[in-house]
Amino acid sequence: MPAEGLCVRCKGKGLCGRPYCPTLERFKNNNRLTSALSKATSVFGPSPPSVFVGSFNYPNLSAGPLIPPSVDLPELEFGEASDILREKVIKNPGFLEDSRLWHDLKMQDVVTMRTALVRANSTFKPSDAKTDKPLLMKAQELALSAKPVDTEAWFKKPIVTDLKFDSVMMPMGPSGQIKDFNITENPKVPNAVDRIVYDTDALAKDAIEELYQNHVSNEQMTRLMSIGLLGRDRKLVPTRWSITAIDDMSGKETIKRVKEYPHLRDITLLTGEIFGNHFEILLLPGSFSYELLEIWLPHSVWNGEKTYIGQDHEDFYGKKEYSNLAGGYYAGRLPILEYLDTIKKQAFIFAIREIRPSYWAPLGVWVVREAARAAIAGSKQTFETREEALSAMASRIQTPRAEWEAETRLLHSQAVQTRLDSFWD
Repeated sequence: MPAEGLCVRCKGKGLCGRPYCPTLERFKNNNRLTSALSKATSVFGPSPPSVFVGSFNYPNLSAGPLIPPSVDLPELEFGEASDILREKVIKNPGFLEDSRLWHDLKMQDVVTMRTALVRANSTFKPSDAKTDKPLLMKAQELALSAKPVDTEAWFKKPIVTDLKFDSVMMPMGPSGQIKDFNITENPKVPNAVDRIVYDTDALAKDAIEELYQNHVSNEQMTRLMSIGLLGRDRKLVPTRWSITAIDDMSGKETIKRVKEYPHLRDITLLTGEIFGNHFEILLLPGSFSYELLEIWLPHSVWNGEKTYIGQDHEDFYGKKEYSNLAGGYYAGRLPILEYLDTIKKQAFIFAIREIRPSYWAPLGVWVVREAARAAIAGSKQTFETREEALSAMASRIQTPRAEWEAETRLLHSQAVQTRLDSFWD
């Protein structure tokens, strides 16, 4: 039996020493594809676009495009998903990859549509990004596009229905060893992407900074980094690593600007929730700092019978080590920083993410990012005192206040410090 809280900290990385993760294994049979597709040796459809680079057996990397079978075929079952989902995907296949559009879906909708994406895999080394291997070059061409691209793939053997669920990445469907694939239309490449990809003198960090400033989506920046199209010394990077790196680098770039803004004047509380991920974001007047509590309620995914609370933070001078909360720390931070950047204020940020039993399957770290965005777009309250704001937070958090408040670090110190601007009106 794993130690208390180990599954929450591990999230399928094998810290328990087992050869497989029991939590992930139970989702592998959540297969909505028919037997006709599972026996297929080829697939044609509009890639959202999407590419995947796996980290298993690194430095031997499994990489290639993700392709949905043509979504209007009757053989493709959307299972319990609604007709609305089918209509959205047929109208815009890019919907399959754009998590910003999923707030009104059910969890089963997300699982169903993402597990319809077939992984067309081939094996590469990280350094292959600088070679002219045909399959990799085609995947790189696909990654450049901001719009869906019709793609056809042929496999060495029939597709295997081994669905993939992960704490960081979006769910993915069946897979097969690719024999060949073709892009049957020209990719739509944004000018900023075209310029940066062909700038082989720019560091990866600087490339990400410019793409972020040009409003290139997180998903496309992740594709470009994973498939080896950014930086001077270009390499293939596992998708799960790229996702967190993009969130972190984009956040650090925004922090630079936020620190230059005047302090927020009003105590502000933002509240929202998607897919059983409830966010309370408290913004207090003061210099930039960020503290996040993650509360995993009993019977939420990764958790057992007891509540588990994790905590991490950074002060005005930043964070040097990788967060013990993993990718969720950076994914939750980014939308809050974007909000402060929009209103041109800096603040002390105290956020609580409470993961509830209705979050029954691992959908990826994008859920944290979008739950924070839902809070920012949702209910907004202002208060005269910090205590009033904390009481309002506590009224919506299912975990008793004494339990989560005992885990805070920066919140306590922020409460006792006297700022110079407190002497002014």
